[in-house]
Amino acid sequence: MTTYQENILIVDDEEMIRWVLNKKLTKEGYNCEESENAEQALQKLESNPIELAILDINMPGKKGNRLLPQLQTIFPGTAVIMSSAVTDRGIIAQCIRDGAQDYIRKPFSLNEVSLSVGRALEKRRLEIRIQQYKRRLRRKAGGNEAAVRKSFLNPIEKLVGTLEANDQYTAGHSRRTTEIAMLIGKEFGLSPSEMDDLLWGALLHDVGKIAIDPDILNKPGELTHEEYRHIMTHAIIGPKLVKPMVNQRVVEIISHHHDHYDGSGLDQMVSGADIPLGARILAVADAFDAMTSDRPYRAAMSEEEAIEEIKLCSDTQFDPVITDVFLTAITTNKPMAAVSTSSPKSTSTLTTESNPF
Repeated sequence: MTTYQENILIVDDEEMIRWVLNKKLTKEGYNCEESENAEQALQKLESNPIELAILDINMPGKKGNRLLPQLQTIFPGTAVIMSSAVTDRGIIAQCIRDGAQDYIRKPFSLNEVSLSVGRALEKRRLEIRIQQYKRRLRRKAGGNEAAVRKSFLNPIEKLVGTLEANDQYTAGHSRRTTEIAMLIGKEFGLSPSEMDDLLWGALLHDVGKIAIDPDILNKPGELTHEEYRHIMTHAIIGPKLVKPMVNQRVVEIISHHHDHYDGSGLDQMVSGADIPLGARILAVADAFDAMTSDRPYRAAMSEEEAIEEIKLCSDTQFDPVITDVFLTAITTNKPMAAVSTSSPKSTSTLTTESNPF
């Protein structure tokens, strides 16, 4: 039974689906209302505070994916979960980019719906706490945005470090990844401002994982497609958390750090040189540290094995130019033990859904 009494709006043209979801979520302690179309949904939102809307994509009249951007503009405090039997990844990806917290596929597993609702509301609570913290910082700093930014980012960086320190598998990951990324950036000849953007992008690239279910994040076996999709939302949540305090280039680095160079990444919309340079650098640095660190699903690779895997994925997952610069950087900055936790134990495929990090 949830300890929160949030209001949930179930928007679906099928009465039976509304009834089933209402019964399940009411039993768990939520206050539920129903709408059968977009017009009714807007009326409900205007008359009552709604913390979460479960929004069907394929409704008569205005479809859910068309209503979503309107809800995000008019009711930014309402979290949204999309639902449908639609399996078009392009539509799902656009819904996530338009602000949806999650997507649940029909026919529903009610337990999965419950988990999705819980995660979406927890993300909303987190965003509210961060917004409140930023407002306090602004008042304290008297409008000095540079001071606000520094005061905000330092605790966020420490939060990432604290979260990683509590997990033997990811302890120090962001710091090591940053050091590797900076080596690549220096070798690439980035300007001071580009290096600064890369620094913050790398340090904060996994901040969105504070809203990810730790049981899924640390699952020892292969992830289901839905579990993998849930984990990958950290690249959407993270930018939203830090966007008010960093420039757009840093936001883009965090947003795209899991994009594949050939465009084959999950729900990916850009490819090749359209992926921000900092994100292409971070992708290699992130993967190298992940492969040379122990994970719940496999032991660490040796440095040599990880390098061979990155070579193998050059021009598909990784930018081949960045791969070459990375190889030069680690050759000229040996030993990598200062930034890597490598140990020659076993190999593992980088690109499978069981091993995304």
